[in-house]
Amino acid sequence: MATVQGIREKVHMPIYDSLSIEAAKQLRDAEPSSTFKFFVDVQKKTKLETNLQSASLLPHYNTFEARAMRVVISDLPPEYSDEVDDIEIDGLEGPASTRKQQTLSTDLKRTMELLEEARASDDGEAILTVDNTKDPREEAEPDATTNVADFAVTVADIENALLGSKDEPARKEFPPKEQVRLNNGAGTIIGKLIYNTVTTLYVGEKIMIQMPTWFFPAGAGPYSEKAAITTHGEPSPTATFRFAEPIFIDKQQNFRVEIEVPDTDTLKEIQRIYGPLNVWVVLDGYMTRDVQ
Repeated sequence: MATVQGIREKVHMPIYDSLSIEAAKQLRDAEPSSTFKFFVDVQKKTKLETNLQSASLLPHYNTFEARAMRVVISDLPPEYSDEVDDIEIDGLEGPASTRKQQTLSTDLKRTMELLEEARASDDGEAILTVDNTKDPREEAEPDATTNVADFAVTVADIENALLGSKDEPARKEFPPKEQVRLNNGAGTIIGKLIYNTVTTLYVGEKIMIQMPTWFFPAGAGPYSEKAAITTHGEPSPTATFRFAEPIFIDKQQNFRVEIEVPDTDTLKEIQRIYGPLNVWVVLDGYMTRDVQ
């Protein structure tokens, strides 16, 4: 469609980009560095992830007037991989009066399922069935019997296996404590991200604003008065950070947003977060473009 020469229009059109972590993947798989960059790599992304067509540039010869900036973090139930195995959990076999303790081995997906089952049960236990037969790659003897045993595992046993200790830290393939103890009121993934990161807006390699991420509430997303749902601020467009003066992005001018994790130890924990998880950065404002 041809453009009308000499006439331009100004429309309210926010621009956004995101960092996406797939289900059963960790954040370190999507972004291994300490700095998460937005509006820099927009290729092979869906419309849910970005509405830019070119990295760090506005469409065609448009200009943009940024009035507000938001950081939106999804609050979705994590999923785990069964490829992370050899997780050792202390289990108890037999009646309560004569139980024998044994160290069991399973994978991460089953471990998190057991944790959920144990929390939902009245006695705080879940049953892990272990097959102690010979290696399936070996030929079984004709008269061999199946040696299957049920072991009771407690919430504490599972959490201890996943969270590690001072002497033996948790493996990097394990989820952080915010996902092991999901929505326990002491901290969530959203809190982990906004209170431990710094967000910076660059326009033409010049810093336009730099603040801890809690300074940029989402102003969007689900909201509940109960503890089951967590959001980064009230879901209202007015309940977010607005620039005192508009920030102008000129045609063909580079811009980007970076969210940095300054602390090394915190970075290691954040990189263990499991998806699905999306972190969006939204520049809300007005686009000036040619009339078609």
